[in-house]
Amino acid sequence: MKLVRKDIEKDNAGQVTLVPEEPEDMWHTYNLVQVGDSLRASTIRKVQTESSTGSVGSNRVRTTLTLCVEAIDFDSQACQLRVKGTNIQENEYVKMGAYHTIELEPNRQFTLAKKQWDSVVLERIEQACDPAWSADVAAVVMQEGLAHICLVTPSMTLTRAKVEVNIPRKRKGNCSQHDRALERFYEQVVQAIQRHINFDVVKCVLVASPGFVREQFCDYMFQQAVKTDNKVLLENRSKFLQVHASSGHKYSLKEALCDPTVASRLSDTKAAGEVKALDDFYKMLQHEPDRAFYGLKQVEKANEAMAIDTLLISDELFRHQDVATRSRYVRLVDSVKENAGTVRIFSSLHVSGEQLSQLTGVAAILRFPVPELSDQEDDSSSDED
Repeated sequence: MKLVRKDIEKDNAGQVTLVPEEPEDMWHTYNLVQVGDSLRASTIRKVQTESSTGSVGSNRVRTTLTLCVEAIDFDSQACQLRVKGTNIQENEYVKMGAYHTIELEPNRQFTLAKKQWDSVVLERIEQACDPAWSADVAAVVMQEGLAHICLVTPSMTLTRAKVEVNIPRKRKGNCSQHDRALERFYEQVVQAIQRHINFDVVKCVLVASPGFVREQFCDYMFQQAVKTDNKVLLENRSKFLQVHASSGHKYSLKEALCDPTVASRLSDTKAAGEVKALDDFYKMLQHEPDRAFYGLKQVEKANEAMAIDTLLISDELFRHQDVATRSRYVRLVDSVKENAGTVRIFSSLHVSGEQLSQLTGVAAILRFPVPELSDQEDDSSSDED
Protein backbone atom coordinates (compact mmCIF):
# COMPACT_ATOMS: atom_id res chain seq x y z
CA MET A 1 0.00 0.00 0.00
CA LYS A 2 1.26 3.47 -0.84
CA LEU A 3 0.33 6.52 1.24
CA VAL A 4 -0.10 9.51 -1.10
CA ARG A 5 -1.49 12.07 1.35
CA LYS A 6 -2.65 12.28 4.96
CA ASP A 7 -4.69 15.25 6.26
CA ILE A 8 -5.94 14.63 9.79
CA GLU A 9 -6.98 17.50 12.07
CA LYS A 10 -6.44 17.80 15.85
CA ASP A 11 -10.00 16.57 16.48
CA ASN A 12 -9.04 13.38 14.50
CA ALA A 13 -11.33 14.22 11.57
CA GLY A 14 -9.79 14.21 8.10
CA GLN A 15 -8.86 12.14 5.08
CA VAL A 16 -6.12 9.95 3.64
CA THR A 17 -5.31 9.10 0.03
CA LEU A 18 -3.95 5.60 -0.59
CA VAL A 19 -2.97 3.41 -3.55
CA PRO A 20 -3.53 -0.37 -3.13
CA GLU A 21 -0.61 -2.13 -4.83
CA GLU A 22 -1.12 -5.80 -3.87
CA PRO A 23 -4.20 -8.05 -3.40
CA GLU A 24 -3.63 -8.03 0.37
CA ASP A 25 -4.01 -4.24 0.40
CA MET A 26 -7.73 -4.79 -0.33
CA TRP A 27 -7.99 -6.66 2.99
CA HIS A 28 -6.35 -3.72 4.78
CA THR A 29 -8.77 -1.33 3.03
CA TYR A 30 -11.74 -3.51 4.09
CA ASN A 31 -10.60 -2.99 7.69
CA LEU A 32 -10.26 0.78 7.19
CA VAL A 33 -13.62 1.57 5.52
CA GLN A 34 -16.69 1.81 7.75
CA VAL A 35 -20.35 2.63 7.19
CA GLY A 36 -20.77 6.43 7.32
CA ASP A 37 -17.30 7.20 5.89
CA SER A 38 -16.97 8.98 2.56
CA LEU A 39 -14.97 7.29 -0.22
CA ARG A 40 -13.76 9.03 -3.38
CA ALA A 41 -12.48 6.81 -6.19
CA SER A 42 -12.45 6.23 -9.94
CA THR A 43 -15.23 3.95 -11.18
CA ILE A 44 -17.19 2.84 -14.26
CA ARG A 45 -20.81 4.03 -14.65
CA LYS A 46 -23.36 2.99 -17.27
CA VAL A 47 -24.85 6.19 -18.71
CA GLN A 48 -27.87 6.60 -20.98
CA THR A 49 -27.49 9.01 -23.89
CA GLU A 50 -30.04 10.48 -26.27
CA SER A 51 -29.01 11.40 -29.81
CA SER A 52 -30.34 14.36 -31.83
CA THR A 53 -32.73 11.98 -33.60
CA GLY A 54 -34.23 10.92 -30.26
CA SER A 55 -32.79 7.39 -30.14
CA VAL A 56 -31.63 6.29 -26.70
CA GLY A 57 -28.39 4.36 -26.17
CA SER A 58 -26.12 3.55 -23.29
CA ASN A 59 -22.37 3.49 -22.86
CA ARG A 60 -19.92 2.99 -20.00
CA VAL A 61 -17.89 5.97 -18.83
CA ARG A 62 -15.09 6.28 -16.32
CA THR A 63 -15.74 8.94 -13.71
CA THR A 64 -14.73 9.83 -10.15
CA LEU A 65 -17.45 9.61 -7.48
CA THR A 66 -17.63 10.40 -3.78
CA LEU A 67 -19.91 8.02 -1.89
CA CYS A 68 -21.31 7.99 1.61
CA VAL A 69 -20.58 4.36 2.50
CA GLU A 70 -23.59 2.15 3.27
CA ALA A 71 -22.28 -1.40 2.66
CA ILE A 72 -18.88 -3.06 2.24
CA ASP A 73 -18.34 -6.47 0.61
CA PHE A 74 -14.99 -8.28 0.60
CA ASP A 75 -14.23 -11.48 -1.36
CA SER A 76 -11.31 -13.08 0.53
CA GLN A 77 -10.38 -15.56 -2.22
CA ALA A 78 -10.32 -13.07 -5.10
CA CYS A 79 -9.19 -10.19 -2.81
CA GLN A 80 -11.83 -7.90 -4.31
CA LEU A 81 -13.52 -5.07 -2.42
CA ARG A 82 -16.85 -3.50 -3.37
CA VAL A 83 -18.23 -0.43 -1.59
CA LYS A 84 -21.88 0.59 -2.02
CA GLY A 85 -23.27 3.99 -1.12
CA THR A 86 -24.98 7.19 -2.25
CA ASN A 87 -23.33 9.91 -4.29
CA ILE A 88 -22.65 13.02 -2.16
CA GLN A 89 -20.83 15.25 -4.67
CA GLU A 90 -22.10 16.83 -7.89
CA ASN A 91 -21.18 14.79 -10.98
CA GLU A 92 -22.13 15.20 -14.65
CA TYR A 93 -23.15 11.53 -14.96
CA VAL A 94 -24.58 10.67 -11.52
CA LYS A 95 -27.26 12.57 -9.60
CA MET A 96 -26.85 13.52 -5.94
CA GLY A 97 -28.21 10.75 -3.71
CA ALA A 98 -28.07 8.10 -6.47
CA TYR A 99 -26.77 4.67 -5.48
CA HIS A 100 -23.54 3.30 -6.92
CA THR A 101 -21.11 0.46 -6.13
CA ILE A 102 -17.39 1.13 -6.49
CA GLU A 103 -15.05 -1.82 -6.97
CA LEU A 104 -11.66 -0.62 -5.77
CA GLU A 105 -8.90 -1.40 -8.28
CA PRO A 106 -5.20 -2.13 -7.75
CA ASN A 107 -2.88 0.80 -8.54
CA ARG A 108 -5.76 3.33 -8.62
CA GLN A 109 -5.80 5.77 -5.75
CA PHE A 110 -8.78 6.39 -3.48
CA THR A 111 -9.47 8.98 -0.77
CA LEU A 112 -11.13 7.94 2.48
CA ALA A 113 -12.59 10.59 4.80
CA LYS A 114 -13.73 9.97 8.39
CA LYS A 115 -15.20 12.12 11.14
CA GLN A 116 -13.04 10.20 13.63
CA TRP A 117 -9.74 8.43 12.87
CA ASP A 118 -8.93 6.20 15.85
CA SER A 119 -5.54 4.72 16.86
CA VAL A 120 -6.31 1.20 15.57
CA VAL A 121 -7.14 2.42 12.05
CA LEU A 122 -4.08 4.71 11.91
CA GLU A 123 -1.81 1.87 13.04
CA ARG A 124 -3.22 -0.39 10.30
CA ILE A 125 -2.35 2.26 7.68
CA GLU A 126 1.23 2.35 9.00
CA GLN A 127 1.48 -1.45 8.81
CA ALA A 128 -0.09 -1.63 5.34
CA CYS A 129 2.38 0.93 4.01
CA ASP A 130 5.42 -0.78 5.57
CA PRO A 131 7.15 -2.98 2.93
CA ALA A 132 8.53 -5.28 5.66
CA TRP A 133 4.98 -6.56 6.21
CA SER A 134 4.66 -8.23 2.78
CA ALA A 135 4.01 -11.98 2.40
CA ASP A 136 7.10 -14.04 3.20
CA VAL A 137 5.94 -17.53 4.20
CA ALA A 138 4.41 -20.28 2.07
CA ALA A 139 3.17 -23.66 3.28
CA VAL A 140 2.35 -27.02 1.74
CA VAL A 141 0.15 -28.95 4.18
CA MET A 142 -0.24 -32.50 2.91
CA GLN A 143 -1.17 -36.14 3.47
CA GLU A 144 -1.36 -38.95 0.91
CA GLY A 145 -3.82 -37.77 -1.76
CA LEU A 146 -4.55 -34.31 -0.28
CA ALA A 147 -2.49 -31.10 -0.23
CA HIS A 148 -3.16 -27.41 0.43
CA ILE A 149 -0.74 -24.79 -0.91
CA CYS A 150 -1.06 -21.65 1.25
CA LEU A 151 0.51 -18.22 1.45
CA VAL A 152 0.89 -16.92 5.00
CA THR A 153 0.91 -13.12 4.78
CA PRO A 154 1.03 -10.85 7.83
CA SER A 155 -2.73 -10.38 7.62
CA MET A 156 -4.24 -13.58 6.25
CA THR A 157 -3.75 -17.21 5.31
CA LEU A 158 -4.62 -17.60 1.63
CA THR A 159 -5.28 -21.04 0.15
CA ARG A 160 -3.80 -20.77 -3.32
CA ALA A 161 -4.41 -24.37 -4.45
CA LYS A 162 -5.96 -27.62 -3.28
CA VAL A 163 -4.69 -30.87 -4.82
CA GLU A 164 -6.75 -34.05 -4.44
CA VAL A 165 -5.86 -37.38 -6.03
CA ASN A 166 -7.42 -40.74 -5.22
CA ILE A 167 -4.62 -43.06 -4.04
CA PRO A 168 -5.51 -46.80 -4.21
CA ARG A 169 -4.41 -48.95 -1.28
CA LYS A 170 -1.32 -51.12 -1.59
CA ARG A 171 -2.24 -54.68 -2.55
CA LYS A 172 -0.24 -57.70 -1.48
CA GLY A 173 2.37 -58.35 -4.14
CA ASN A 174 1.19 -55.41 -6.33
CA CYS A 175 1.98 -51.81 -5.42
CA SER A 176 2.18 -50.40 -8.96
CA GLN A 177 -1.24 -48.67 -8.97
CA HIS A 178 -0.56 -47.09 -5.57
CA ASP A 179 2.91 -45.90 -6.61
CA ARG A 180 1.70 -44.46 -9.95
CA ALA A 181 -1.13 -42.54 -8.25
CA LEU A 182 1.25 -41.22 -5.59
CA GLU A 183 3.71 -40.04 -8.25
CA ARG A 184 0.86 -38.30 -10.13
CA PHE A 185 -0.17 -36.61 -6.84
CA TYR A 186 3.39 -35.43 -6.09
CA GLU A 187 3.74 -34.07 -9.63
CA GLN A 188 0.53 -32.01 -9.29
CA VAL A 189 1.73 -30.59 -5.95
CA VAL A 190 5.10 -29.60 -7.52
CA GLN A 191 3.25 -27.83 -10.36
CA ALA A 192 1.04 -25.98 -7.85
CA ILE A 193 4.14 -24.85 -5.88
CA GLN A 194 5.75 -23.46 -9.03
CA ARG A 195 2.53 -21.76 -10.10
CA HIS A 196 1.61 -20.11 -6.80
CA ILE A 197 4.82 -19.45 -4.83
CA ASN A 198 6.95 -16.44 -5.71
CA PHE A 199 10.45 -17.37 -4.50
CA ASP A 200 11.65 -13.77 -4.93
CA VAL A 201 9.41 -12.78 -2.00
CA VAL A 202 8.98 -15.95 0.06
CA LYS A 203 11.68 -16.56 2.68
CA CYS A 204 10.53 -20.00 3.76
CA VAL A 205 8.31 -22.84 2.44
CA LEU A 206 6.93 -25.13 5.13
CA VAL A 207 6.25 -28.70 4.02
CA ALA A 208 4.03 -30.20 6.73
CA SER A 209 2.53 -33.70 6.92
CA PRO A 210 1.96 -36.74 9.12
CA GLY A 211 4.39 -39.67 8.88
CA PHE A 212 7.01 -39.75 6.12
CA VAL A 213 4.90 -38.06 3.42
CA ARG A 214 6.88 -34.78 3.55
CA GLU A 215 10.28 -36.57 3.25
CA GLN A 216 9.10 -38.72 0.34
CA PHE A 217 7.57 -35.70 -1.42
CA CYS A 218 10.69 -33.53 -1.02
CA ASP A 219 12.92 -36.38 -2.27
CA TYR A 220 10.67 -36.76 -5.34
CA MET A 221 10.52 -32.99 -6.00
CA PHE A 222 14.28 -32.43 -5.92
CA GLN A 223 15.08 -35.62 -7.88
CA GLN A 224 12.73 -34.35 -10.61
CA ALA A 225 14.28 -30.87 -10.37
CA VAL A 226 17.74 -32.36 -11.02
CA LYS A 227 16.42 -34.45 -13.96
CA THR A 228 14.64 -31.50 -15.58
CA ASP A 229 17.29 -28.93 -14.55
CA ASN A 230 14.66 -26.86 -12.73
CA LYS A 231 16.85 -23.99 -11.52
CA VAL A 232 14.11 -22.20 -9.55
CA LEU A 233 13.54 -25.19 -7.24
CA LEU A 234 17.22 -26.11 -6.99
CA GLU A 235 18.33 -22.54 -6.16
CA ASN A 236 15.65 -22.25 -3.46
CA ARG A 237 16.15 -25.71 -1.92
CA SER A 238 17.39 -24.20 1.37
CA LYS A 239 14.03 -22.38 1.83
CA PHE A 240 12.12 -25.67 2.22
CA LEU A 241 11.56 -26.68 5.83
CA GLN A 242 9.99 -30.04 6.75
CA VAL A 243 7.75 -30.11 9.83
CA HIS A 244 5.11 -32.36 11.36
CA ALA A 245 1.36 -31.80 10.96
CA SER A 246 -1.46 -34.18 11.88
CA SER A 247 -3.20 -33.98 8.47
CA GLY A 248 -3.26 -32.33 5.05
CA HIS A 249 -6.11 -29.98 6.00
CA LYS A 250 -5.61 -26.21 6.29
CA TYR A 251 -6.29 -26.13 10.05
CA SER A 252 -3.14 -28.25 10.61
CA LEU A 253 -1.08 -25.23 9.53
CA LYS A 254 -1.27 -23.91 13.11
CA GLU A 255 0.63 -27.00 14.34
CA ALA A 256 3.34 -26.38 11.76
CA LEU A 257 3.69 -22.71 12.74
CA CYS A 258 3.99 -23.74 16.44
CA ASP A 259 6.96 -26.00 15.73
CA PRO A 260 10.05 -24.53 17.56
CA THR A 261 12.30 -24.85 14.47
CA VAL A 262 9.72 -22.95 12.43
CA ALA A 263 9.25 -20.30 15.15
CA SER A 264 12.99 -19.53 15.19
CA ARG A 265 13.10 -19.36 11.38
CA LEU A 266 10.04 -17.09 11.23
CA SER A 267 10.76 -15.05 14.34
CA ASP A 268 10.39 -11.76 12.45
CA THR A 269 6.94 -12.45 11.00
CA LYS A 270 3.63 -11.31 12.45
CA ALA A 271 1.99 -14.69 11.75
CA ALA A 272 4.46 -16.54 13.98
CA GLY A 273 4.02 -13.88 16.69
CA GLU A 274 0.25 -14.36 16.68
CA VAL A 275 0.52 -18.14 16.90
CA LYS A 276 3.01 -17.92 19.79
CA ALA A 277 0.82 -15.44 21.70
CA LEU A 278 -2.22 -17.72 21.36
CA ASP A 279 -0.13 -20.74 22.37
CA ASP A 280 1.13 -18.85 25.47
CA PHE A 281 -2.48 -17.99 26.36
CA TYR A 282 -3.60 -21.64 26.18
CA LYS A 283 -0.62 -22.74 28.29
CA MET A 284 -1.42 -20.06 30.90
CA LEU A 285 -5.09 -21.07 30.89
CA GLN A 286 -4.04 -24.65 31.62
CA HIS A 287 -1.34 -24.05 34.25
CA GLU A 288 -2.22 -20.66 35.84
CA PRO A 289 -5.92 -19.99 35.07
CA ASP A 290 -5.89 -16.91 37.37
CA ARG A 291 -3.65 -15.19 34.77
CA ALA A 292 -5.62 -15.97 31.58
CA PHE A 293 -9.05 -14.54 30.78
CA TYR A 294 -11.28 -14.10 27.76
CA GLY A 295 -14.52 -12.22 27.11
CA LEU A 296 -14.81 -8.44 26.97
CA LYS A 297 -16.16 -7.82 30.51
CA GLN A 298 -13.51 -9.98 32.20
CA VAL A 299 -10.68 -8.47 30.13
CA GLU A 300 -11.90 -4.90 30.84
CA LYS A 301 -11.91 -5.64 34.58
CA ALA A 302 -8.36 -7.03 34.36
CA ASN A 303 -7.36 -3.85 32.52
CA GLU A 304 -8.87 -1.68 35.29
CA ALA A 305 -6.51 -3.51 37.68
CA MET A 306 -3.62 -2.69 35.24
CA ALA A 307 -2.95 -6.43 35.13
CA ILE A 308 -2.80 -7.06 31.35
CA ASP A 309 0.60 -8.06 30.02
CA THR A 310 -0.59 -9.16 26.54
CA LEU A 311 -3.95 -8.37 24.94
CA LEU A 312 -5.11 -10.68 22.13
CA ILE A 313 -7.89 -9.17 20.03
CA SER A 314 -9.43 -10.05 16.66
CA ASP A 315 -9.57 -7.39 13.93
CA GLU A 316 -13.19 -8.36 13.14
CA LEU A 317 -14.24 -6.64 16.41
CA PHE A 318 -13.11 -3.30 14.94
CA ARG A 319 -15.48 -3.80 12.01
CA HIS A 320 -18.49 -3.66 14.36
CA GLN A 321 -21.27 -1.49 12.87
CA ASP A 322 -22.17 0.01 16.27
CA VAL A 323 -19.85 3.00 16.85
CA ALA A 324 -20.12 2.78 20.66
CA THR A 325 -19.13 -0.92 20.68
CA ARG A 326 -16.22 -0.31 18.31
CA SER A 327 -15.04 2.64 20.45
CA ARG A 328 -15.09 0.36 23.50
CA TYR A 329 -12.59 -1.99 21.85
CA VAL A 330 -10.41 0.92 20.70
CA ARG A 331 -10.36 2.36 24.27
CA LEU A 332 -9.32 -1.05 25.60
CA VAL A 333 -6.41 -1.25 23.12
CA ASP A 334 -5.26 2.32 23.91
CA SER A 335 -5.50 1.73 27.67
CA VAL A 336 -3.46 -1.50 27.57
CA LYS A 337 -0.74 0.30 25.57
CA GLU A 338 -0.73 3.22 28.05
CA ASN A 339 -0.19 0.69 30.86
CA ALA A 340 2.88 -0.71 29.03
CA GLY A 341 1.07 -3.86 27.86
CA THR A 342 1.55 -5.57 24.50
CA VAL A 343 -1.36 -5.59 22.03
CA ARG A 344 -1.63 -8.31 19.38
CA ILE A 345 -4.35 -7.65 16.79
CA PHE A 346 -5.15 -10.99 15.14
CA SER A 347 -6.35 -11.27 11.55
CA SER A 348 -9.67 -13.11 11.33
CA LEU A 349 -8.38 -14.62 8.05
CA HIS A 350 -5.50 -16.37 9.85
CA VAL A 351 -5.89 -19.81 11.40
CA SER A 352 -4.88 -18.30 14.78
CA GLY A 353 -7.45 -15.50 14.34
CA GLU A 354 -10.18 -18.05 13.65
CA GLN A 355 -9.32 -19.80 16.93
CA LEU A 356 -9.33 -16.52 18.87
CA SER A 357 -12.79 -15.74 17.44
CA GLN A 358 -14.03 -18.93 19.11
CA LEU A 359 -12.90 -17.40 22.43
CA THR A 360 -15.14 -14.29 21.88
CA GLY A 361 -12.37 -12.55 19.90
CA VAL A 362 -10.71 -10.94 22.94
CA ALA A 363 -8.41 -12.53 25.53
CA ALA A 364 -5.62 -11.46 27.87
CA ILE A 365 -2.52 -12.87 29.57
CA LEU A 366 -2.08 -11.13 32.94
CA ARG A 367 1.07 -9.93 34.72
CA PHE A 368 -0.23 -11.17 38.05
CA PRO A 369 -3.21 -13.26 39.20
CA VAL A 370 -6.52 -11.47 39.78
CA PRO A 371 -8.44 -13.93 42.03
CA GLU A 372 -11.61 -11.82 42.21
CA LEU A 373 -12.07 -12.28 38.44
CA SER A 374 -11.96 -16.06 38.89
CA ASP A 375 -14.53 -15.75 41.72
CA GLN A 376 -16.83 -13.76 39.43
CA GLU A 377 -16.41 -16.42 36.73
CA ASP A 378 -17.37 -19.14 39.22
CA ASP A 379 -20.40 -17.11 40.42
CA SER A 380 -21.62 -16.56 36.86
CA SER A 381 -21.23 -20.26 36.00
CA SER A 382 -23.12 -21.31 39.16
CA ASP A 383 -25.89 -18.80 38.31
CA GLU A 384 -26.19 -20.42 34.89
CA ASP A 385 -26.54 -23.83 36.60
